Amino acid sequence: MIKLHDKYFKPFLTERQITEAIQKIADEVAADYKDKTPIFVGVLNGAFMFVSDFLKAYAHSCEVSFVKLSSYQGLTSTGIVETLLDPPENIEGRSVIILEDIIDSGRTLQQLVHLFSSSNVKEFKVASLFYKSEVYNGEYTIDYVGIEIPDRFIVGYGLDYKELGRNLKEVYQLNQKHMINLVLFGKPGAGKGTQAEFLKEKYNLKHISTGDVFRYNIKNGTDLGTLAKSYMDKGDLVPDEVTINMLRDEVDKNPEASGFIFDGFPRTKAQAEALDKLLETKNMKINATIALEADDEVLIQRLLERGKVSGRSDDQDEAKIRNRFEEYNQKTAPLMDYYEAQGKFHSVSGIGAIDEITMRLGKVIEEL
Repeated sequence: MIKLHDKYFKPFLTERQITEAIQKIADEVAADYKDKTPIFVGVLNGAFMFVSDFLKAYAHSCEVSFVKLSSYQGLTSTGIVETLLDPPENIEGRSVIILEDIIDSGRTLQQLVHLFSSSNVKEFKVASLFYKSEVYNGEYTIDYVGIEIPDRFIVGYGLDYKELGRNLKEVYQLNQKHMINLVLFGKPGAGKGTQAEFLKEKYNLKHISTGDVFRYNIKNGTDLGTLAKSYMDKGDLVPDEVTINMLRDEVDKNPEASGFIFDGFPRTKAQAEALDKLLETKNMKINATIALEADDEVLIQRLLERGKVSGRSDDQDEAKIRNRFEEYNQKTAPLMDYYEAQGKFHSVSGIGAIDEITMRLGKVIEEL
């Protein structure tokens, strides 16, 4: 296991496997072009090691050049591909073979095709050392493939995480076991928001509050926000599917988080099952659910005091507060049973100084 910045990576491909894959590509290209003089165009920065070793394995006449594109930040693609170094000028009427380190979504390849389609080359083909077939959009043919790999973030052999790891001779993949995904329960006034702030900083977690997510999507007029508002304007409950899609977007927007704190969702067993399915698609899971427990009378006094500052009407009426507690009891009990059956439910006292409560939560998390 190695650590780059804040992430852990585990061994994935050996130096020998990589060498064999490069030789395989070189042999296949040679079978098509050994009697010609193709131009190999390497894609920087990631493919520099691949291009170097490929040329050593290719024992026939050829030329080499480079282009430089950029679309990655941290662990994920920005979706915007920038051309930082233009293709060579002497390629008109020539056979061009693009040497890519890795092809996943196909956005970079699309930009490459655009670059060369207007340059009057005789033909161009694509060779990729690593190929994520399950996420590739399939728009263009990948002519030569070294190793087909699953959709995992990898580093090494030219590939980086925030510029670290390019010089590694072997390839490592992101170790997902270090991710911590929590569901935080608690009655109003139990201190979920306060504790979530501490936990997200301490463990590099992303706090996803369903209320905040709804407000963001509605305020910014996203497709999901508009859809949710259409239900809310009619007085209807927003379907779980809409909420789940919002949560999916939040997870996708934060690939560098070491995990997530889900606050305000799930609230029913059906929602818990839907969340489990969402996380499964990301090769993730809920590691623990933690309920902040406190005596009702203590919480009522907290909320009444909070109401004096916040101005929230539901924090100033004791009857409304008790109704919220009753609703919480009714909805949360089945959830506790659901997670208890998975061995993931934990109860922590929410009474005491803030740092004392944080220590109790940290003890649960660090034992996961």
